[in-house]
Order: sequence, then structure tokens, then C-alpha cells
Amino acid sequence: MEELFGNKEGLKPSENKALQGLYHRRVPADRWVSPELARRMTELSRALNRQVGVLVDRLGVVDKVVVGDAHQLFIPDLGRHRAGRFRGLRLLHTHLRGEGLSKDDLTDLALLRLDGVVVVQAKGDGLPGATEFAHLLPPGSGDIWRVEPVADVHAWHDDFSAFIKGLEAQFKPTTRQVDPKDAAVCVSITVGNPHGARRSLEELERLADTAGLRVVDRVLQVRRELDGRTLVGQGKLKELVVRCMHLGAENLIFDQELSPSQLRNIATETDLRVLDRTQLILDIFAQRATTREGKLQVELAQLRYRRPRLALMPTAMSRLTGGIGGRGPGETKLEINRRRADEREHRIEAHLREIADQRSMRRDRRKRVGLPLVAIVGYTNAGKSTLLNRMTNAAVDAEDKLFATLDPTSRRLRFPEEREIVLTDTVGFIRNLPKDLVHAFRSTLDESVEADLLLLVLNAADEEALFHKHTVEHTLDELGAGEVPRIVVLNQVDRADPERVASLAHEYDAECVSAWTGEGTDALLGRIEREVFRARAAEAHAAREAAGGEAPEPAGQPVPAG
Repeated sequence: MEELFGNKEGLKPSENKALQGLYHRRVPADRWVSPELARRMTELSRALNRQVGVLVDRLGVVDKVVVGDAHQLFIPDLGRHRAGRFRGLRLLHTHLRGEGLSKDDLTDLALLRLDGVVVVQAKGDGLPGATEFAHLLPPGSGDIWRVEPVADVHAWHDDFSAFIKGLEAQFKPTTRQVDPKDAAVCVSITVGNPHGARRSLEELERLADTAGLRVVDRVLQVRRELDGRTLVGQGKLKELVVRCMHLGAENLIFDQELSPSQLRNIATETDLRVLDRTQLILDIFAQRATTREGKLQVELAQLRYRRPRLALMPTAMSRLTGGIGGRGPGETKLEINRRRADEREHRIEAHLREIADQRSMRRDRRKRVGLPLVAIVGYTNAGKSTLLNRMTNAAVDAEDKLFATLDPTSRRLRFPEEREIVLTDTVGFIRNLPKDLVHAFRSTLDESVEADLLLLVLNAADEEALFHKHTVEHTLDELGAGEVPRIVVLNQVDRADPERVASLAHEYDAECVSAWTGEGTDALLGRIEREVFRARAAEAHAAREAAGGEAPEPAGQPVPAG
């Protein structure tokens, strides 16, 4: 059936018949467009005062005839494209106002995976005028498409068949190509601090890498205000879709936390797997959790994050199941209803309270025997686990990845004169750490609150070390550990600028170490011993004076150093 597509309203039967006559035209297989077809289209376009287009296959057969209005063409739904990079159709259409290929034309070229788009100007007398054509470029070319002018459609003899065959060969996948399911584009939106947003975007890329994704592009948008519906705005969202399709990425990751409605809107309009920073961090925690407590804590955080989103966006959330942002102990809870989710959340909270009580009893037992607790805190990937291994000869997993350590690890550390402490490696902090995650991991993070001393580890080789220090201290304040004594430890000094290390050490009275080589760890151990047991001695002395000098030392109290 010779059906017309697009805006058919107001067309007379004779005009419909004239447009349907385009189905009987043929284009030589080796030509982009024939002069006869171009002239007939421009005649109809000028007579109707509408844009007219045809979709032509590689044999030169007109597959669809499309009619628009004076400003744009409305492409019908073409369904899923064939296997391979291109659809096997090219769009030939007219313009009436002397304008070249529009942004909508180029967007259609990319989103529909067309072989090419040709626009022919319809002059006032109905004859073909200036012509432009565009085609996609292979990934790695820098640009997504190329637009080229044609001087005269009658003298355009480029071999289309040879051209499309050569272009399609450049898009053939290689053995090293990233699987689209693992490829991602990272996006950050800022309203006034491009430098900070750029650093946060770099960190988002590392989070994606830790989660098992491969970032193929990063996009930073500076706006006067965030778009309430999609954060980035409708035009930018189309650009992101085009970029993802061009680079073969099925994941779109936002540095900002998306509201339920924003996640629904973006997922619906892009048909991509949409993630935000919170989902990415939750996924990493789900991968890293090994103990029963850790798995329950992650599941609780996942339930609290997803619960308000389940009712609003079943389609969007269905794209997350089984993939990044949807795995872990809580992944099967995406399909349960709100009532059962609430019941599960209450059960997890009860289990975590039991575990928290057991952890509290262990802390009380350490206090009764006078065993001090020193907690290692710091930004993720600052080298905390490597430092624990160096000082205690432990074998804790220490990878060059974010959140390599999730479950707290404690080891005893013996000093001279038979004095011991418990050294605990805690989960790393990060900017914008999800509040649900902080709440779920409260009992684990309380190790920092109950500690006698904190070792605040900073990566001295990182330009963001001071920002990381501020982030860690802010999180400690929120946990109620702001008043716990601490030693600032500058790690990786073997990789840092000596002058900068000296300046930071002087400003924060810090210890300079290299957990990898062992440099400076003896001095750090000596300072830990002085700080911990000096404080313990002062407390014991104050207790004896309060009791009139008759109170005996608690059993197992370490002898003060010095």
C-alpha cells in the first residue's frame, strides 16, 4: 500500500495522489539522488508549501514518502534497525526557506542510524537549488557527523554504493571494542563551579570503573539553573542520546542524584540504562560486601533508595535489573510491592540492631580490659588498608580501586612493655556519600566514634588532598566523632612533591609515611603509642584523684609510656 506518513492534515485527494506517485520513482543504486526525483520533490514541495521527503533503500527503491509542514518533517517510526551499524535507508527531503541541514535532521541521522541525509532547496520556480548531504563518522573521529555541500544536484555523480560500503567497513566492531552493555557516558551539571564539577566528574569515572563499567566519554554542562524535569534540558538530552549511540554506550551516568521523576523522564526519553552517583556507589558496596552484616547494610540502603522509585517508574527501573546499579543482595526487591519492601526493611533493621549490640558488647569488653582502639579513617583509596597491612603485617585486600575495603577489619598491634592496641581499618569516605548508606552503616561507622584515636589518612600525592580532608572531617562531625583525638597521616609521600608535603606536615602537625615502602611508619607508631597511652595515663590519674587516691588501676591497664 502506497501510504503517506507525517502531517497529512489539509491535503486534497489530488495532492495525496501526487505525493503517492513518488513511490513509483527509482534512484540508480550508485547515485545519492536522481535529478528527476529531486525536481519532482521540489515541485511538490513548492506547490504544497510543505517539506517533502522520501526514505530510499540501497537498491534505489522508495520505501516511505513523508510530508511535513513548512518548517520540519515528521519521520515515522521505523522500528528496530537491522543488524549492523546502519539501517540501509537514506533520507532525501526538501527545504523551502534556504536553510541547510537542521539540528533535527542531524539528530535523526544519528538516532535512526540512516545511511545519510540529503536536503535539496526548493526554489521559487519549483526547481532544485542548493543541496547538502550528511553522513555519520566512525567513533574516534572527534565529530559525530560530517556535512558537505553539493554545487549542483544534476552534476552530483558520487558513487553512493561504494561510499556506503567503505563507510560501513569503518564501523565494523573489533575484538577490542567495548561491549555496549559495559560502556558508559558520564554527565555532570553545574551552576557555577566548573573546576569542582570537573574533579567530581573524574571521580565519577573512577566509580564507574570500580563498578565494572568502561567510560567512553565525559560531558560537563554549565547552566544558570538545573532543569527540573531532566537536569540537562531537552536539547542537551538529545545530544547525549546521539553521543551514546555514536559511541555504542548503553549506560548514562549522572554525577548528581536524580529524583524519581527525573530518573523516569530521562530513562523513558533516552531508552538507555540511567544511573546516578548514588546508584553507582550502592552497586560498588553490593559487590564489595562479604560479611553478613555488610550485605544486610547494603540491602537496607538499596531498599531505602529504591522504595520511592518503584511505584513511579516501573519501566525505568526494569532497565536496571541485573546490571550496574541493580545487582547485590537487594536486586530481587525491585519487583516486590511497597508493603513487602517495608516488611523486609524492618526485618533487616532488627538483624542489624542485633549485630550492633554484639559489636557494642565487644567494644565494652575491650574497654574493660583496657585495650585502646585506634581507627584508620580517610577518603576512599587513600591507602588505609595498605597502611594497616604495613603496621600489623596483615593481609587485608588493598586494591587501587575506590571502596576496596567495605567491612571493617581489626588487628592487634603490640608495643614494647607488653602494651597492645586494636587497629581498625574502616570504610572510606567520599564526597556526597549517600545518606541512606551512612545510616545503614551506622553501627560500622561507630567504630570511629568509639575510638581512642583516629588516624586521618590523606593521599599527599593527590591535588584534592585538602578537599578530601574537609570531606572526611565533615562526615566525622555528622557521625559525632568530631571531638575524637586524631593524627593526620600524609601517605604516599614517595610520590608527592617534597615542598608540598613539608608544608602540609607543618600546617597540620602530620606524620609523613609511605605505606607502600614503609617510610615513616616507625615514627607514626611511636606517636600513636605516645598519644594513646599518655591519654590513658591522664585518665587513670584523674580517676585516682577523684577517688582520693585509693582507686586501683583497672585490670590490664597499660603502663604509661615514658
